[in-house]
Amino acid sequence: MEIQGRRRSSNFEDRGRGGGGRGAGGIPLQGLASLVRMLGVKGSLIAAAVLGVGFFVLPASLKQQLLGALSGGGAQSDGAQGTGSVCETSPTNGKACDFSRVILASTEDVYKPLFQSGGLPRYAAAPGAYREPVLVVFAGSVSTGGCGGATSDVGPFYCPADSKLYIDPSFYDVMEKRLRAPGDFAQAYVIAHEVGHHVQNLIGANRLKVDGETKNQASVRLELQADCLAGVWGHSARATLSITDEDLAEATNAAHSIGDDTLGHANEKDYTHGTSDQRKRWFKRGFEGGDARQCDTFAVKRYADL
Repeated sequence: MEIQGRRRSSNFEDRGRGGGGRGAGGIPLQGLASLVRMLGVKGSLIAAAVLGVGFFVLPASLKQQLLGALSGGGAQSDGAQGTGSVCETSPTNGKACDFSRVILASTEDVYKPLFQSGGLPRYAAAPGAYREPVLVVFAGSVSTGGCGGATSDVGPFYCPADSKLYIDPSFYDVMEKRLRAPGDFAQAYVIAHEVGHHVQNLIGANRLKVDGETKNQASVRLELQADCLAGVWGHSARATLSITDEDLAEATNAAHSIGDDTLGHANEKDYTHGTSDQRKRWFKRGFEGGDARQCDTFAVKRYADL
């Protein structure tokens, strides 16, 4: 990828450094182990997030519960936001912030014309002009405008209540070392995936449910669609960002690394994001075709055919 000379988005907030080793609501991280033993499957998912698997691999309903739990059921006070600049903490963070702003700007350039032309799955009334999300970088902990608070351990996430993406730049290191998904385009995929959830919020996809399907199955449809939308962004940005075949391999490797089966979920009923093969396939569908209307996972009648 090449980002030199590319536009940087102004929809960006540097929240500074948050709290230390405690969650936004005062839950010690070491205390979550006992919480897991009480929560069963959901506890296991929380444990995965704390271990660095990343908040963006959790189902939307559990994201909301986890954020609420970490915040004690409410938002942080303004004083918990911290002071200073995350981006100025180190050259590595500075580079990550700059890179993130370039990717966010690129998604803005892709989705503005798509919304204008109606080139998206249609679920309700036309969503109108594209409303750009804001990318918030933080360190330690952060509070949101409606989704509670979270620590850095939960990874990147999107809050539909305030239309903001949240990420601690250190998560890129987690991707490389824990998820074994290195590379700048793998990092770009993470941002584009969360922007995909913002698009779903605007077009109403996140309010859909297929008759007879469980909440987990609805979550899989949403996550695979967000993967496909991330691929559509990559297709459209391929020329301007000089995206290569090697970059594509980085993104598909990242998609594979966060499949439910690869993450160790043995029971298919517990899947919330789809298998590694599904995630790769839907991302590549968007990347190769470039047509967001082909990302309509809710148009696939049989869940087994996703």
